[in-house]
Amino acid sequence: MSQYRARPPALATLLLDDAVVRITRWDFEPGADTGVHTHGLGYVVVPMTDCKFLIEDADGSRRVDVAKGAAYRREAGTEHNVVNAGSEPMSFIEIEYK
Repeated sequence: MSQYRARPPALATLLLDDAVVRITRWDFEPGADTGVHTHGLGYVVVPMTDCKFLIEDADGSRRVDVAKGAAYRREAGTEHNVVNAGSEPMSFIEIEYK
């Protein structure tokens, strides 16, 4: 994999990692991304701000807007890149269940 990135990286801050859950806060400046990754665990996302996502996956790319506090969940095995497609910083909490 190349060491060069076209986008700035999102900042991940580990808040808790125990036998039951791993909780991470993700902060994105406009245009920042997570990089392509595959989720090894099922997870819940709780937006701390209104989020204007650009989701890039095997099916292509799509815009998804999620309001602050509007939680959603996904199964293990999800593979994607998450990009802040908005003009404002965004953040969310990711709760992975073990």
